[in-house]
Amino acid sequence: MSGHSKWHNIAKRKGANDAKKAKIFTKIGREMAIAIKEGGSANPENNSRLRDVVAKAKANNMPNDNIKRTLDKYSGANGAIEYEAINYEGYGPSGVAVIVETLTDNRNRTAADVRHLLDKFGAGMGATGCVGWQFDQKGVIIIEREEQDEDEVMMAALDAGAEDFQADETSFQIYTAPADFGVVREALESKGYTFLEAEVEMVPQNDVTLEKEEDMAQMRKLLDNLEDNDDVQNVWHNWENEDDYEG
Repeated sequence: MSGHSKWHNIAKRKGANDAKKAKIFTKIGREMAIAIKEGGSANPENNSRLRDVVAKAKANNMPNDNIKRTLDKYSGANGAIEYEAINYEGYGPSGVAVIVETLTDNRNRTAADVRHLLDKFGAGMGATGCVGWQFDQKGVIIIEREEQDEDEVMMAALDAGAEDFQADETSFQIYTAPADFGVVREALESKGYTFLEAEVEMVPQNDVTLEKEEDMAQMRKLLDNLEDNDDVQNVWHNWENEDDYEG
């Protein structure tokens, strides 16, 4: 199971400036709107999907006041804004597989923006399914290692129903089936664990290593520009040596 570049991505978000954090919070707010609409409740206690999004918000250091304001904004008649979830697939330099998850109120605008960026910095947008088969949907929970006992955390995760557990020098990575994610997350929360990351992700089956500096530079530009787009919620890819590029 690939855990590629998890710490790099988390550290990048944690160190984001205020403008970047505001953009992250806005994206999470859209996810809350969808969760409220589909779950039929703005109360996380009555809406399991919304509980998962709130957990993601907390993992991204979204203040409780912001979370409450967002829930209030999208509850009842206030939740009238319609967002559509659309995934786009394509290729970065040297065959890197890219999945772009979006929430949009204008699919023509979003499709044009994503296509432009994939054409400009990558190898173009492909048909639905062109790279999706290279990924598995998994619940992913990241816990900072600190002074915690690895065996203890692993047993807590497996007892809660996790499928896989990995550890490195900085963190523990816990993987679940998508349907089990909420149960595992809540079980670990009840034991007092806090998360660096907690969400359902597209995890690559195999990774691609970029050898050329120019390819790494283009891939970094592609990811940065996609992530800066207001309609883009997540970008999943199989670039293995992302941490090696310092440009």
